[in-house]
Amino acid sequence: MKILHANLARGFRGGERQTQILIEGIAAQGSMNQVLACRPDSPLRKELNDIPGMNFLPVSHMLDSHRHSIGADLIHAHDAKGAHWAFIQYLLNRTPYIITRRVPNPLKNSFYTRAVYKKAARLVAISSAIQNYLQDYVSGVKVDRIPSAWADWRENAENVDDLRKAYSGCFVIGHVGALMDRHKGQRYLIEAARYIRTRHPQMRFLFLGDGPDEEMLRQMGENLDNVEFLGFRRDVNRYLAIMDLFVFPSNYEGMGSTLLDAMAFDIPVIATRVGGIPDIVCDGKTGLLIPPQDPTAIVQAIEALYQDPDYRRRLAANARSQLDNYSPSKMARRYMDLYQEAIAGRA
Repeated sequence: MKILHANLARGFRGGERQTQILIEGIAAQGSMNQVLACRPDSPLRKELNDIPGMNFLPVSHMLDSHRHSIGADLIHAHDAKGAHWAFIQYLLNRTPYIITRRVPNPLKNSFYTRAVYKKAARLVAISSAIQNYLQDYVSGVKVDRIPSAWADWRENAENVDDLRKAYSGCFVIGHVGALMDRHKGQRYLIEAARYIRTRHPQMRFLFLGDGPDEEMLRQMGENLDNVEFLGFRRDVNRYLAIMDLFVFPSNYEGMGSTLLDAMAFDIPVIATRVGGIPDIVCDGKTGLLIPPQDPTAIVQAIEALYQDPDYRRRLAANARSQLDNYSPSKMARRYMDLYQEAIAGRA
């Protein structure tokens, strides 16, 4: 079986990381040929360059590379542009395709966009919120739910003694995500840090990531000695290893797979009750859920967990116990089964 993955994103964010995790998981099974259609300068290509037998199809835009015979049994579209590219391939070659929808943003109410989703062999949502939306958006196409996976970072964590020494005596509160405030809501965590600064001077807030709002957010935290912006890091695992708490104040979220990464490091999590986050965070059992855009709620949740170490340990242990449901190998197996079903259904 030959699967062509289509991801035409310019950068490397959560969806690209999940594409990488899936391709690596399928490669580990050794039972499928895989090709990635991506931009020539895609960071994803660089991440997958060492996968044995992996091939790449350069695609600069949605109308590119359709003249080439790709010989795929199925196309798996991982982003919106990839979905439109797969639809054109279907019109030209009748190659069946599936679409994974990772974001909660509403789709265009146009004949063309509806056709892209209507003609898919299967649709996949990463959370119940997106699944419900897709089922309302298009009828007649089955919508499966396959959640994102946590990155297998813990076993490969590098030595963190230098970081532990640098933050010795600190209670480290972390956030990992693109610095896009309208999406991730980092301003509310900075406001919480401002309030906490004098009440708990031992607390340190670490922001890992870059993005279009980096300058604005840095200015917000410019006079706060308890806030650090560390930029985009390839060694996120090292910082997760030293965090005491993880806060994810998103305004909207498809699922929030970064929360799974924190849980894999036994870090108790605080997150907003939006989108697909409640699928993986059960309030009071595997983490704390708070309203979005509410720095007071962030402060209260941080202080509640800081003052109760036993509660933090229980939340972390409960969250850790559910991670088998979100393992890279399980996600790969579920997609492989889905590929077989989608191809059989179009035979």
